[in-house]
Amino acid sequence: MEIKLTDATVRLRPVVNDDLEVLCSIYASTRQEEMKKVPQWSAALVTAFLKQQFNAQHDYYQKNYVGADFWVIEKQGQVVGRLYVQENFQNREVRIIDISLLPDWRNRGIGAAILKDIMNEATRLQRPLTIHVESFNPAKGLYERLGFKKVSETNGVYHLMEWCPTTN
Repeated sequence: MEIKLTDATVRLRPVVNDDLEVLCSIYASTRQEEMKKVPQWSAALVTAFLKQQFNAQHDYYQKNYVGADFWVIEKQGQVVGRLYVQENFQNREVRIIDISLLPDWRNRGIGAAILKDIMNEATRLQRPLTIHVESFNPAKGLYERLGFKKVSETNGVYHLMEWCPTTN
């Protein structure tokens, strides 16, 4: 998928095996609040758990989203996050599989800009854009502000949100 980025300081590059450690740290950063709920776990146990969870997620994504684009997000040459997108999910939509930024890079407009760029590509392709988000994820508010609507819910936790290009 070609995404024309409007922020010239941001770059998407394909994930390579050498990125697995940084991708694991990006994943772990998204679970920090959750890990605070198990204060009895040692730091080593938390690290082992998050590494196992990352590996399971990574393997699942690789097997179930064949043909998707798996990118590292860089800003001014520094790794700041990850973006996984499938351009033709189920032959009908653009699916954001995952977008995550490291904590120091959140709430700076980077994610919103990338999402708008993906929305532009979905408009060009005339396909809806979808993403799954946990109901308690703070990013859900950003998706709603950008015009995503909840179209379904799984287990009371996972919301499938969709944005549709307007037809002129």
